[in-house]
Amino acid sequence: MPRRTSRAARVLVAGATTLALLLPVAAAAPVQAREPSEESPTPVTLWAPTRVIAYGYRNEVWTDLGLKVIAQGEPFEVRSTRSSYSDPIRTEWRSGERSGALPAGTQKNFDGLPDFFTITVQRVGQTAVRSYRRPACLNAWSERIRPEAPARSPYPRACWANPYALGTVQGIQAGWATSALDYSAAFRLPNGRYRVTASIAPLYAESFGLGADETTRRLTLVVKGNRDHHPKDRPSSRPDARAPEPADRAPTAPAGGEVGEVQPDLRSLPAWALHLSRNKRYLRFNATVWNAGDSPLVVDGFRRTGEHVMDAYQYFFDGEGNQTGYQQVGELHWDDKDTHQHWHFQDFARYSLLNADLTEVVRSRKEAFCLANTDVVDQTVPNALWDAERNDLSTSCGSREALSIREVLASGWGDTYAQFRAGQSFRIADLPNGVYYVAVIANPDHRLVEHDLTNNTSLRRVVITGQGDKRRIRVPQVGLVVEPDYGLDQPLPGGPR
Repeated sequence: MPRRTSRAARVLVAGATTLALLLPVAAAAPVQAREPSEESPTPVTLWAPTRVIAYGYRNEVWTDLGLKVIAQGEPFEVRSTRSSYSDPIRTEWRSGERSGALPAGTQKNFDGLPDFFTITVQRVGQTAVRSYRRPACLNAWSERIRPEAPARSPYPRACWANPYALGTVQGIQAGWATSALDYSAAFRLPNGRYRVTASIAPLYAESFGLGADETTRRLTLVVKGNRDHHPKDRPSSRPDARAPEPADRAPTAPAGGEVGEVQPDLRSLPAWALHLSRNKRYLRFNATVWNAGDSPLVVDGFRRTGEHVMDAYQYFFDGEGNQTGYQQVGELHWDDKDTHQHWHFQDFARYSLLNADLTEVVRSRKEAFCLANTDVVDQTVPNALWDAERNDLSTSCGSREALSIREVLASGWGDTYAQFRAGQSFRIADLPNGVYYVAVIANPDHRLVEHDLTNNTSLRRVVITGQGDKRRIRVPQVGLVVEPDYGLDQPLPGGPR
């Protein structure tokens, strides 16, 4: 099956996918937000319709309330970074010549801006008031709202990042609006009419220099009858982007042109989501290799006549994105297993379990890969690709009949392989208890050309104890990082890869 890069978590966190059931219905056509003075426009302002209709499901309502955050005179950009996993995340914003920083520790992870909105809901005719605090993703679905605004927005389309990410960018293009309210959590409301007050929280309003006129809006919410299905089960209405086309024919020589000064730089994140299989015989983990370089890693494959094998070539580019050369770097093979069904590059990564002396005791049978941009790791590296959705690689890993394919890992992005892949886990049934390390090694045979070959390996410490069905593992936390808990044997968002 084709390998896909979309993630359920991106849909839930960013609201990037429009669900027909959840679209708020405004009572009238949207009107422009209050125009600030020409001398000193505020960086952003909050807009809301006067009335929204939403449909409930068992007294739960998923809606973004029609709220939009508008960037006024300049693009509004928020950058979040951390120097190491032991350091808190630092978040700075910029709008033209103005800039500021959020208090240290505001963000515990890179999944948007926490507690950005404060919302109160009061049913008409009653006195009880319900209060909510909700996060925001400035990279959610956006639209141009002024005729003179730029035609395109350069910013990402989601806020989900790898738990070991190092830097992210959120932004709203000047004259654009984004549906920033994260509606991954429902409002628990029966059918009826409600008065809603929505505000940008004081912490953010103060940092951005916003007054009450820019931060607070009131609207009426009408919750109508239950639907016969869960709104989150609706399929995406957004079409898949087309994959970039590989070169139309194989090179005639094993190498040509020049490598150039800009190159990829493959690095490994610590293995994460470690757990034992249900029978306690296998150690499972998720592994991410990412590109910290200033150029994408581009590998094209060209099929050998009459074989299920492709010759793989790495392509090189200059700082402007123009191709400068290529070099043969290995092979791609068709993988016929049910959880794969696509072409795999043989020399991208290796997973090993090491003992306390750092000697390999088990090697994962997962030794071939279909490269794709699955996780944001650091969107602040030079030439990082912010909007990978526009370069979707969902079909790039090819069908059995493909004559050529392209696999890409963009700057700033990682490629994560999760636990349900055949052969990835380590068999530990016969290993003694003790200290071990999960080694994730990028470019293990150094066939790929990159800036630095000394930073390709990460080690994650794990302690194995107990016997038989009482086998346990203890995995020390890495710095301040709190990993998401998807549950034992539960696939990560994004489906099979």
